[in-house]
Amino acid sequence: MAAVVALVVAVAASGCRPAGSGSVVRPGIDVLLEDSLDLVEGRRVGLITNRSGVARDGRSSIDALREQPGVDLRALFAPEHGIRGTEEEGKRIDDAIDEATGLPVYSLYGASRAPTREMLEGIDVLLFDLQDIGARYYTYLSTMAYAMRAAGAAGLPFVVLDRPNPIGGRMGGPVLDPRFASFVGLFPVPVRHGMTAGELARMYVGEFGIDVDLSVVPVEGWTRQAWFDETGLPWIAPSPNMPDLESAAHYPGTCLLEGTNLSVGRGTPAAFQQFGAPWLDGSALAGRLRARGLPGVRITAVEFTPVSPSDGKFAGRRVSGVRLRVTDRARYDPVEMGVAVLLDARSLAGDNWVWDERHIDRLAGSDRLRLAVDAGTSLETIMSPWSADLGSFDRLRAPYLLY
Repeated sequence: MAAVVALVVAVAASGCRPAGSGSVVRPGIDVLLEDSLDLVEGRRVGLITNRSGVARDGRSSIDALREQPGVDLRALFAPEHGIRGTEEEGKRIDDAIDEATGLPVYSLYGASRAPTREMLEGIDVLLFDLQDIGARYYTYLSTMAYAMRAAGAAGLPFVVLDRPNPIGGRMGGPVLDPRFASFVGLFPVPVRHGMTAGELARMYVGEFGIDVDLSVVPVEGWTRQAWFDETGLPWIAPSPNMPDLESAAHYPGTCLLEGTNLSVGRGTPAAFQQFGAPWLDGSALAGRLRARGLPGVRITAVEFTPVSPSDGKFAGRRVSGVRLRVTDRARYDPVEMGVAVLLDARSLAGDNWVWDERHIDRLAGSDRLRLAVDAGTSLETIMSPWSADLGSFDRLRAPYLLY
C-alpha cells in the first residue's frame, strides 16, 4: 500500500486541479509514462485492456507502452467483449494472437476468468487499464479482482492505471449480500459505488482479503464530482451496448431489467436508455412512471426493435416501451428509476411477466428486491434500508478514496 500512497502524493504535489477548473485530465496511462515509469521500466509487462484503454491523445495503451523505450510489453489479456471490446455480451472469448502487434492475447472470459500460471510465465508486472462505468455489475471489476488474486499468488506486482468514474462519485442502490456473490458482483458494495477502479482495488486489498503488491497510478486533474463529458477525454464505448454517457447514466438502474423478460434495447443506439416488450403498453407504463414525479429525467413512450443477438428476448421484433433521458443528473437516481420500472411493469404485465430469478438476484445483490416487487411493496419501503447501508459503505470506503 505504501507504493500507492507515494504515487498519490507525487501527483498531488504537481498542482493538478479539478476537472472543469481549467485543468487537463490525464488518465493513469499518461501519468505512468510521464511520471511513474519506474513501475514498468526494464520489466516484462502484461496488460489487461481493450479499446477503452487509451491515452488522452487517443492512442491505445497498447501502442503507448510498446512505443515507450525501456518497456517490454509481452502479453495482452482480454476481458469480456474481447481485446477490441466488440464481442457480444456473454460470448466466450478464446486465446488469440493480436493481429496489430503480434502479441499473444490471453482470454479472461473463456476457459479461465483469471490469468493462469502459464499465462503469467515470462511476465514481471501485470497492468490493468479498462474503463469502468460506475456500476457493481460491470464485469471488468470482477476481472480486475480475479487478476489481482492471480498476480498475488504468482508473486507479481499489480498496477491499476486509473480512469475516471464516468458517472461521478454518487452512491446508490442496495449493497450486495455476500451470499449472492457472483462474477457480476463479488463484494458487498452498492449498485452504484461512486468509486474508480483504482480505489476499488485498494478496497479489495484493505477490506476483502486480496493479497497482492498493489500500486495505483491515479488520474490527474479529475475530482469525484466530474462526469466523463467534463474531462475532455474521448468516449470510447467500453462494450458494444455502452454507446455513450447517456447509456452509462441509466445503466445502474435499467440493467436490473436484464433479470426480467423486458428488452433493454441491446443493439440499438439507445441501449439501456429504453426498454420494452411486444406485450407491454409503453404509453401506460410511461404514464405511471411520470406520475411518480421522479426528478431529473424525461420519460416518453417509444417503439423500437432490438437487434443484438445477446438480447435473447425479442431480437428483430418490434416492441412497445419507454425511453429515458436525463435532464438533471445531480437529482436523477437511476437505481430508484430501475426499481420503479420493475414495480410498474410487473403490475401492468400480468401473466406475461417472467423473472430470471437467478440473474435478478445476482444483479440486485439478494432476493429481497424480487420478492418485494412480487409483493407489490411500495418504492419508498423497498428503498428505505438503503440509506443506512450506504452510510456504512461510505465510511468503509473513505480510507481508500484518492480524489
